[in-house]
Amino acid sequence: MTLTEPLLPDASGLARAAQMLRDGGLVAFPTETVYGLGGDAQNSRAVAGIYEAKGRPRFNPLIVHVSDLAMAETFAVFDARARTLAQAFWPGPLTLVLPLREGVGLSPLVTAELDSVAIRIPAHPVALALIRAFGGPLAAPSANPSGKVSPTRAEHVAQGLSGRIGAILDGGPCAVGVESTILGLTGPATLLRPGGIALEQIEALIGPVALHQAGDPLTAPGQLASHYAPAAPLRLNCGPEPDAVHLGFGPSPEGIARATLNLSPSGDLTEAAANLFHSLREADRLAGPQGRITAAPIPDHGLGRAINDRLSRAAAPRPSDGSA
Repeated sequence: MTLTEPLLPDASGLARAAQMLRDGGLVAFPTETVYGLGGDAQNSRAVAGIYEAKGRPRFNPLIVHVSDLAMAETFAVFDARARTLAQAFWPGPLTLVLPLREGVGLSPLVTAELDSVAIRIPAHPVALALIRAFGGPLAAPSANPSGKVSPTRAEHVAQGLSGRIGAILDGGPCAVGVESTILGLTGPATLLRPGGIALEQIEALIGPVALHQAGDPLTAPGQLASHYAPAAPLRLNCGPEPDAVHLGFGPSPEGIARATLNLSPSGDLTEAAANLFHSLREADRLAGPQGRITAAPIPDHGLGRAINDRLSRAAAPRPSDGSA
């Protein structure tokens, strides 16, 4: 088993991580959303290693992380809508799915051999410093086993991938806590995955956005029905139940036992998003092998749409249980 090296995000740690990436290795690093598992997006052997480490199906494309708009334009074709959104939200938790430029050297494994590419500029100093030190684009899905709860702390990465990857750059807890919003712009603007930028913010700039429908082709990460799953079964939109670990939101109603964990006691969606994945992991630990988890209703607007998306996928029937 390969030992996974813990690295501090200082000059020495960044140089070590960048060299690992140039050598075709894999490095987990913090972004503002969740920790990503980085590999050289132009090296098919490295990208194949990402799929292998995560146990991720290869028909599921990866997001390319770049350090600036000039690097993004090397690999993707931008129209007026894309430029408007990039100027407004980059660096930040927005991924744009754009036409792929021909002959630019990205591994076809990154795009799942589609003629589009998912690309973003992360808003985290460690992520940006790593991309610059490496000197090229990084393919970087969330740094966790495929289908499991996404990591928002370095220890989450170690719990799931220790021994499978080269190193983990520890940049502390992630501020946003849910993955980036993914917007398709290869045709009519389509919300492919809700995330850290609210749909309302996007529509204020470019007008109405269509919603991805079940059964539409898989063109971006995070579209599988079952994803972000704890081991314990999860029931949504309910109050506390006997013998269940409860994820609350907002003040506990009078006469009902307090939530075991509360995503935001004040009912703040930004706080709830930041706490979501860590709380799901903690609820899973408290529930144990025979337990279950319940979750309070979350308002379905702004960041609440992303929280509900992750919870619904976490609660979906798992393919391995024969019910999906």
